[in-house]
Amino acid sequence: MSAAQYDDQNVFAKILRGELPSHKIYEDDKTLVIMDIMPRGDGHILVIPKAPSRNILDIETDDLNAVMATVQKMAHTVIKAFGADGTTIQQFSEPAGGQVVFHTHVHVIPRFEGISLKPHTGEMADNDLLAGHAEKIRKALAAR
Repeated sequence: MSAAQYDDQNVFAKILRGELPSHKIYEDDKTLVIMDIMPRGDGHILVIPKAPSRNILDIETDDLNAVMATVQKMAHTVIKAFGADGTTIQQFSEPAGGQVVFHTHVHVIPRFEGISLKPHTGEMADNDLLAGHAEKIRKALAAR
């Protein structure tokens, strides 16, 4: 593994500081959930820790535990919001593992029987579509 350092100019760090917009779904003291702007399927969200870490290889255990608790909560929520048959949970670490943004994040993607995922790092989704999906997930979360 490379000894690369955390870069506080990554897109998720900028979102956490309020320097870039996002469709926020959920937030607690340790995590933030946002829509993925290049979704692999409808309702694709990202769970990110608020504390800086590059990926699963350097994240503090307490932060990882908080992220995974939020991942589980959001997996239940997106299944409810979209009437999904299941979820795919993904985490990529380092370039060889497919990581593109170097701030720890976990993908939560609602899944439907017979529907394949779109490519990783595909096309940006329409902003209105993302806003609609975000609202759908927030409503399901509020009803939990």
